[in-house]
Amino acid sequence: MDETFMLMLSNLLHLHNSLDPATSLLSSTTTAAAAASSTSSATSSTSLLTSSSAAPLIFFTLSSLLSFLSASKQKSSSSSSSAAKNDAASASATAAASSSKNDAASPSSDYSVAAFRALTTEHIWSLEAPLREAHWRSLYGLSYPVFTTVVEKLKPYIAASNLSLPSDYAVAMVLSRLAHGLSAKALASRYSLEPYLISKITNMVTRLLATKLYPEFIKIPISRRRLIETTQGFEELTSLPNICGAIDGSHIKIGNGKLKHVSLNQNQYRCKYGYNSVLLQVVADHRKIFWDVCVKASGGADDSAHFRDSLLYNRLISGDIVWDKAINVRGHHVRPYIVGDWCYPLLSFLMTPFSPNGAGTPAQNLFDGMLMKGRNVVVEAIGLLKARWKILKDLNVGINHAPQTIVACCVLHNLCQIAREPEPEIWKEPDENGTPARVLESEKQFYYFGEGLRQALADDLHQRLSTR
Repeated sequence: MDETFMLMLSNLLHLHNSLDPATSLLSSTTTAAAAASSTSSATSSTSLLTSSSAAPLIFFTLSSLLSFLSASKQKSSSSSSSAAKNDAASASATAAASSSKNDAASPSSDYSVAAFRALTTEHIWSLEAPLREAHWRSLYGLSYPVFTTVVEKLKPYIAASNLSLPSDYAVAMVLSRLAHGLSAKALASRYSLEPYLISKITNMVTRLLATKLYPEFIKIPISRRRLIETTQGFEELTSLPNICGAIDGSHIKIGNGKLKHVSLNQNQYRCKYGYNSVLLQVVADHRKIFWDVCVKASGGADDSAHFRDSLLYNRLISGDIVWDKAINVRGHHVRPYIVGDWCYPLLSFLMTPFSPNGAGTPAQNLFDGMLMKGRNVVVEAIGLLKARWKILKDLNVGINHAPQTIVACCVLHNLCQIAREPEPEIWKEPDENGTPARVLESEKQFYYFGEGLRQALADDLHQRLSTR
């Protein structure tokens, strides 16, 4: 019994003694504590009911009522306590389940090393080949076989760097950033790593792609077999003989925050389209595979200045590159040449249009149309490059690491083209609106030779197509 009930019972005993002193409810005169502990055994309900006084009956009735109320209170308290415990346990279980569900759905768990390992060793092989490649391409920009090729070629260099992460996991992380254009901060949140570590890994992987894999996958078509394949491919497309490549430039946008540490005039990066950029120059073959890449100019430079500052230009001017496939066109000795738009200078090894607005003769206008058709190959190649590697639409790396990041994407583009990966929808470049390039004094001999060669090619083309 609780203390309140005991107090009430004691008061009733005092009340009974006051009302009927002659009748004792206790069997002996013991201490109050002993009487309280032995009341039920020493007192008979019969003696209470047969007592000559009304007081015992009143006392019995009140004590029975109080006993019933006390028992009901204890049962109710016990039931409430049990229900509260059950509610608390249920709430705890719900919170635990919710926490577990949130943990399972958190981004970091989906991109952990364990999740990646499960993807590469279990989940990836449970899918049909087309679904597998599409899934992998959506994550990392290329199919699983191409991904494993990249990993195998970079693995020895990454292992030598003592990186604490697995090589394939590090490569996948960087490819995800390049393919989706994610910032270091966004990727750090996804992978539960520090942003500086993401930047460090990105710089390492892109540097390796731009230096170790570049010589293997970006090559000038020197060998006779590849040279014949390339010139034939362009001739089928344009009807012009001996074209071995198409050249063009593209502005790679850079965020303003990436130029805050530039000590020189930041306006040099402002391009003609109104944003900060660095200039990319590429030469592509008929399969949209780059065989030369240069990133040496800020956005304020023009295509011709960038070309003249490139290693390719210096090798062509010096005669360091000799293509062993010469043909005779109307008495002109024609070696393999590249084609470009009017933003590049006309030279013996670089053919450009007669007129940007179709103001030439019928033969010249026909030549211009076919030449621009060949040049369109490199425009599409750049469009594919930016469509596959979205980081190039708005580069979010430091300006010092911009060139290697761009070149790394070009290497990956070639891997995709060589493997015949599906081509995404081409990213559309702004229309070219540059002025025709002027010819330098040191280039005049190449210009005069190129001028005669271009006219011979135009006349020959016009004659051949007119007689069909």
